[in-house]
Amino acid sequence: MMPRAAHPTLLFWLGLFLTQVLSGCASGVLVEREYPTPSGFLLGPEDVLDITVWKNQDLSRSVAIRPDGLISLPIIGDVQAAGLTADALAQRIAERLKQFVASNPAVSVSVKDLNSYSIFVLGEVAKPGKYQLKSYITILHAISMAGGFTEYAKRNKLQVVRTTPNGDHKLHEIHIPVRYDDVVAGKGEPGNLVLLSGDTVVVP
Repeated sequence: MMPRAAHPTLLFWLGLFLTQVLSGCASGVLVEREYPTPSGFLLGPEDVLDITVWKNQDLSRSVAIRPDGLISLPIIGDVQAAGLTADALAQRIAERLKQFVASNPAVSVSVKDLNSYSIFVLGEVAKPGKYQLKSYITILHAISMAGGFTEYAKRNKLQVVRTTPNGDHKLHEIHIPVRYDDVVAGKGEPGNLVLLSGDTVVVP
């Protein structure tokens, strides 16, 4: 018995379906981009550090970075810690200790409790507020954590407000405009940028 041929109408709709699927796959172009990330984690206020001076228990201790960015250590007094990596702080402490210790001191710094990395999301999002985090996130992560946009959000007029010290005990504030549609499409600048501690994402 010969198999019965498929009905012409069925063949038509099957062909139309396959055409749509294939055209959809062709239009879904993979977009790749590279974004700069912080080269090392920068210490900040409220971080708790374990400072070890080799063969010197009297100088080794756990300390918290104060709101002014300083830590207090025996003999050498206050040391700037905020804005440095753990390795850079260890080198700074070792340099300060050289004038008080006979041999070249070997100093290590490790982060015991990470409390300084936080960002803020304000404006037309479901859950605005401060978010305390343990690792770097991007602007898309921040919007997602804040519950997404409200119906009134002007998503292509986002701003990232960032403050950085300018060296004379003052803060320099910059406003970085971000278009949500460009970020999702993987085009335009600054793209899906990595947020730094203290950054504020403003959704008008």
